[in-house]
Amino acid sequence: MIHLLVVDDEKEVGTFLSRLFTMKGYLVQVVNSGKEFHEVDWNQQRFDVAMIDLKLPDSDGLSLLQHLKQLQPRCKVLIMTGYSTVKTAVDAMKLGASDYMEKPFVDIEVLERQIDNLLNENEALNQHFIHKLAEDSGLIVGESPLMKNLIETAFKVAQKSVNVLIEGETGSGKEVLSRFIHIASPRNHEPFIGINCGAISESLLESELFGHEKGAFTGATQLRKGFFEIAGNGTLFLDEIADASPAIQVKLLRVLETREFMRVGSSVTLRTNARLVAASNENLQKAVDKNKFREDLFYRLNVVTLDIPPLRSRKEDIPLLVRHLVERNGHGDISFSNEAIEKLQQYNWPGNIRELSNVVLRTLTLADNKSVITANDISLSNSQITPDKNVSPEIQSTENLLEEWRKRLVADFNEKDELMLEEILTEIKQLQSTIGKELVMQALQKTYGNRNEAAKRLQISIRKLRYILNEKSQT
Repeated sequence: MIHLLVVDDEKEVGTFLSRLFTMKGYLVQVVNSGKEFHEVDWNQQRFDVAMIDLKLPDSDGLSLLQHLKQLQPRCKVLIMTGYSTVKTAVDAMKLGASDYMEKPFVDIEVLERQIDNLLNENEALNQHFIHKLAEDSGLIVGESPLMKNLIETAFKVAQKSVNVLIEGETGSGKEVLSRFIHIASPRNHEPFIGINCGAISESLLESELFGHEKGAFTGATQLRKGFFEIAGNGTLFLDEIADASPAIQVKLLRVLETREFMRVGSSVTLRTNARLVAASNENLQKAVDKNKFREDLFYRLNVVTLDIPPLRSRKEDIPLLVRHLVERNGHGDISFSNEAIEKLQQYNWPGNIRELSNVVLRTLTLADNKSVITANDISLSNSQITPDKNVSPEIQSTENLLEEWRKRLVADFNEKDELMLEEILTEIKQLQSTIGKELVMQALQKTYGNRNEAAKRLQISIRKLRYILNEKSQT
């Protein structure tokens, strides 16, 4: 017989749940306070599942959850919560709760199904399923307890229609985790759309997010749907949300509050049911404290926060990550020696998995048809950065460029006794572009590929830094 424990201070709720599940053949015990909970004879009573209300007059539901999981770790726990405490319910899932249900209960069949799923859940099969979904999304979980807890929490959160904020260092895999959330959710057959808020100008970002009408601005030759509209019932991933301008933040807040928006140049209100997953390598709470990010938007995004651990905190996963990267690059016949893996594990990885991917690719490229990579084949230094396809590897040093240009200009003037000013001005523009890229690359080398830190050292915005790296030659 199934033993069910109900912990709720509302006696009417306890009576209702007792009758509902007794009719299903369960043996139900109801307690209405933390005091009654601690009076349960835990040596005599073994529960298969417990339903715990987060708010009790004399106790904290989280502390009861932890106490129960210590005494009976195999007992499945469903947290009962109001909308205002959904964030706390997610914290409860991190502490071992299997799921949560919002009160009041709108659909009793959903509640019954949740309990049935918990009772029928095979932990081994469920773990295999979660890891398979992670692999399909490109997320390697490995053996790190930090990553295992993260992926299990993300899987549980994926089943709910709540906004998610992902925080983590550059290169740690925030977009990959967002794809996992989408794949693991009931929305997995709907579109997944990602956009980097820091890589696009304010005016263009508004058009990308909300769309525009024909003739709304110069160049708007036809109607265009925005990503909120295209995403529909799917998932919209906003990377580097901290870089969104104040004006864009206001518009995002309105969408999150009302689920409504308008295309640029239109007065027609449209609705969206897209789930929002935002990411930032900057701590948004600190950004709020510095008045760089809207507090009200932060609270709207911060329903659930998932923190991706840096690679230096999960070095036990490096062997598996290396194997995955080797196979992904089509070199399944090449292996890394134990000494090579040890060398990789001794490195601090400021650029995280993105930097590891770069190192592995570089090593494989220079391997000279070796079947085993040794420690000597691996080059690790502070100059390891994420390569940018728009930056030429033959860029000369800034000093040499300036000196070479000066000498040629003086020689031409001495020889011809005249100069073509327009040509010189054109050359200056080209030189400015090249030197700008060179200085940005040097800053990236000094900051191990951290673009935010590089922008601070150059005293420019992250948007300006990205513009410099991606601009084409101008004439």
